[in-house]
Amino acid sequence: MKYSYLGPAGTFTEAALLKMPGADEAERLPATSVLAALSMVDNDDADAAVVPIENSVEGGVTATLDAVSVAHNLHITAEALVPITFVLVATEPKSLDEVQSVATHTHGWAQVRNWAEANLPHAEYRPASSTAAAAHGLLGETPIADAAVCAPLVAEQLGLHVLAREIEDVTGAVTRFVRAAKPGPVPEPTGADKTTVMIPLPEDRPGGLMEILEHFETNGVNMCRIESRPTGFGMGDYYFSIDLEGHIAEPRVADALAGIHRISPKIRFLGSYPRADEKPQAVHAEVSEEAFAAASAWIESLRT
Repeated sequence: MKYSYLGPAGTFTEAALLKMPGADEAERLPATSVLAALSMVDNDDADAAVVPIENSVEGGVTATLDAVSVAHNLHITAEALVPITFVLVATEPKSLDEVQSVATHTHGWAQVRNWAEANLPHAEYRPASSTAAAAHGLLGETPIADAAVCAPLVAEQLGLHVLAREIEDVTGAVTRFVRAAKPGPVPEPTGADKTTVMIPLPEDRPGGLMEILEHFETNGVNMCRIESRPTGFGMGDYYFSIDLEGHIAEPRVADALAGIHRISPKIRFLGSYPRADEKPQAVHAEVSEEAFAAASAWIESLRT
């Protein structure tokens, strides 16, 4: 197996990849961006890609949401959660007053912004493709910045000097990563699953979103996440990226999505897969598999 991931080596994404079943025996291929990692799967250069999709502080990673939902024909087959902590590093020891510029990924900077304003008020922020890329960028002939915000792992791997530890603004922050592959057999339900879908809003009118959401409510399907994203085809043209509790093999989930398909035929199923936190979904008796089976048997008895 070959796995592409948002590189270079030492990123939080690689840490997430190593949590995936079988990843320790797979070939790991670092990519320069989320799009590059996913394109490697499209081009058969990798069997699957691991990319960040959601952060507990910043919310959804828009590049991943758009790429998986619209740009690529891929399904999510697994997820992993990685606790996030940051360090400020440089190639040599220096005081914080000497740091005039700091490089890191935009999501990384968002998670240390308050600390930086308090401790590096005059430092210029310079964006990098990843936190690890920022750390690697300190080692070139023309360093991209005086210091970098990155994971402790990559600082150790590169032998960089740690100027400050645990600089994240929110202790206990977590980033969610997903494994995306070409459509194939859906993983078997475990009782603790998620399903991800992309639903275009078919018409911009009052109650349009409510009409979609009512199908989840009627079938007892809880949403873990919902985000609106522009389709890119014009102002006011949006789709909704949604994570649901449950598996497509469950009648309640299938019935909800079938109902939405009648309203929004361009709905895209993006995968059912085990939850990383293994939290079992709560299913009320009236939407259990037994209830759906009994209802189907009753209808069939009326027909015959």
